[in-house]
Amino acid sequence: MSISPPKAPFTAQDSPQDDEQRLRELGYQPVLARRMGGFGNFAISFSVISILSGCMTLYGFGMNTGGPAVMLWGWAGVGLFVLCVGMALAEVTSAYPTSGALYYMADRLGGRKWGWYTGWLNLLGLLGAIAGIDYGAALFTGALLNLQWGFTPTPEKTMVIFMCILLLHAVLNLFGVRLVSVLNSISVWWHVGGVAIIVGALAIVPKNHQSPEFVFTEFVNNTGWDNPLYVTAIGLLLAQYTFCGYDASAHLSEETSNASVAASRGIVRSIWASWIAGFVLLTGLTFAIQDYNATLKTDTEVPPAQILIDALGTGGATAMLLIVITAQLFCGNAEVAAASRMVFAFSRDNALPGSKLWRKVSSRTQTPVPAVWLSVGVACVIALPSLYSKTAYGAVTAINVIGITPAYAIPIYLKLRAGDRFQPGPWNLGRWSKPIGWIAVVWVALVTVLFLLPQASPVTVDSMNYAVVALAAVLILATVWWFVARRSYATPASYGSAREQAEIAEDIV
Repeated sequence: MSISPPKAPFTAQDSPQDDEQRLRELGYQPVLARRMGGFGNFAISFSVISILSGCMTLYGFGMNTGGPAVMLWGWAGVGLFVLCVGMALAEVTSAYPTSGALYYMADRLGGRKWGWYTGWLNLLGLLGAIAGIDYGAALFTGALLNLQWGFTPTPEKTMVIFMCILLLHAVLNLFGVRLVSVLNSISVWWHVGGVAIIVGALAIVPKNHQSPEFVFTEFVNNTGWDNPLYVTAIGLLLAQYTFCGYDASAHLSEETSNASVAASRGIVRSIWASWIAGFVLLTGLTFAIQDYNATLKTDTEVPPAQILIDALGTGGATAMLLIVITAQLFCGNAEVAAASRMVFAFSRDNALPGSKLWRKVSSRTQTPVPAVWLSVGVACVIALPSLYSKTAYGAVTAINVIGITPAYAIPIYLKLRAGDRFQPGPWNLGRWSKPIGWIAVVWVALVTVLFLLPQASPVTVDSMNYAVVALAAVLILATVWWFVARRSYATPASYGSAREQAEIAEDIV
């Protein structure tokens, strides 16, 4: 094991020069533009979590898999455990604020193989997140078009909308991190204001509402499985999928001022803010359901859209859907930024096929342009099975969870294993570090197993959870590529002199 301790004491408020010096001490030459403040760093994780994306796109899944009781209480419980994961990860982020984030932490705390597999899992999760978010936005766009013009959202048409959204996000990310930061800052207020408007309208306009007993205790099982505990467990996917992506704050740390503190705060604040706002949103939606079965069988293919139509009428539903779709677009754009930085960082350490291309940065915008295009391209491929299977979207969201969530836990576990040899940064948990860390590791192990399990019975070609196939494929690819690239892959603290790193930085730009 090799643990890279800080070479200089941390301070609570670092200057831009201190940030760059810290990055050099970690082995990297600065090549990205450090133009993001603390609020912008929080905003990108809050935008990626995006309660108006995760909660809305998987609301229909939740209605079938446990119903209101599991959605509401599952959200409350999952949020608490995810906060523990976020705090434990924030502590490690404070010590290692780099774009590589999770895999760099694992490499420094556990060795090259730990870093290698963490990186591949993290990359799978991030690319799966782009696919899940943008495909969800395409589904809602199809529902809006159906509502306004009678558009029939077939899988083929939805895929075209999805590809257009991917293209939009690629183009927006090519303009540089400053635009990304501005859009994310707007996104925060859009999400908060959007939830307030939607919940307020659903509380005031409809004449009829469900009872509190229905909202907080009604259990619904349309999965085909008989065991209510099993159904409850897989029903937690709605909450766990939504609470993914807060590592974006860590991935953007090389572009954030006072990164050792700001990135850690961004992770934690994004989780608890989403936890509160998401519970309000789910409660408001569930109280407003007019006909449960009709909502599930809606022609729009999107149950929340039917809730809005029944409760607010066509005009009101259209306005609310526009709020939701815009929030989803903000979310997808932020996720492309995070994923592309992961691609850039992993390629910087020669971990991907074609690394020399993917690590290049535009000298004009200081943006990793090839990494942006690779991120949206792979996300498009991940979503292609949705053309052939109605259950494929659930698998795409599970891919996000089982890829990215274990990658959160690995650095936390390695930090716990390192004990006193791990030197924390300025943001740390003190005496709570170990108990919170172990809660986080156990929770991640549990949900990783849960979301590999079948979500519907009987298990057929159409209903199979293909997340396990995606996980197996990426682990096989990572293993095969390890034997090809193991001599060239290494984080800089493992091998490079300052001169070698400067030469790599020149090649990157």
